[in-house]
Amino acid sequence: MPAPHGTPPLGSWSLQPVWPFVTLAQAQVWERAYRSSGHQPWHLDPDQTALSFTHDYLGFKEIDRVSSRTVSGRHARIGVAPTGPEGGTAGVIHLVRYGTGPDAPWEVVGTDDTTFSLTTPAYGSLVRSPMVTGGRISGVDESIRVEVRQPSSAAPLGTSPCCTPAGGNDQPWSVSVSFSGVRDQVLTVVASTGGHVADVERFTITAVRTG
Repeated sequence: MPAPHGTPPLGSWSLQPVWPFVTLAQAQVWERAYRSSGHQPWHLDPDQTALSFTHDYLGFKEIDRVSSRTVSGRHARIGVAPTGPEGGTAGVIHLVRYGTGPDAPWEVVGTDDTTFSLTTPAYGSLVRSPMVTGGRISGVDESIRVEVRQPSSAAPLGTSPCCTPAGGNDQPWSVSVSFSGVRDQVLTVVASTGGHVADVERFTITAVRTG
């Protein structure tokens, strides 16, 4: 397939728009509304976008604070964590400005992973149900749950049987998940583990395509 022409709206053709905007056109609609009436200014704040992603889209209600922040040009990497002194960083969310204008909003495109990763299916790959998911994890008595989500639906499209036991040092994990009700072209696959000091202590995501 020939490479797309023009400027990639996320800076790279390989990056996938995860949330909150499904398409560049949708992001541009928000830009016009913001310029005319100041509509939803949080789209210009990577911290608030990251927290809205975990709290509102992924449904991780206890993850409600920023634990680290790195912004460089059009890229931001925001660490998020659950409340409490024992709640360390649960995930580092990678965001990119969606578009090239001065009011281009922040868009989630993935996570930067260390001790917990989701590498199957590959980022940006085409998928269908049922889908094998997997990656690597370090930890003790971990309990992994996988969900498939899309921005246009409040509920998950599919959830793995709860839960897949895992642990050790950089050990592989794998679980199959079925899903249905697909409307969006890009889906979010999210794996999470917890239960020691919080329901969700670590999470990782990947973006996949449906056609």
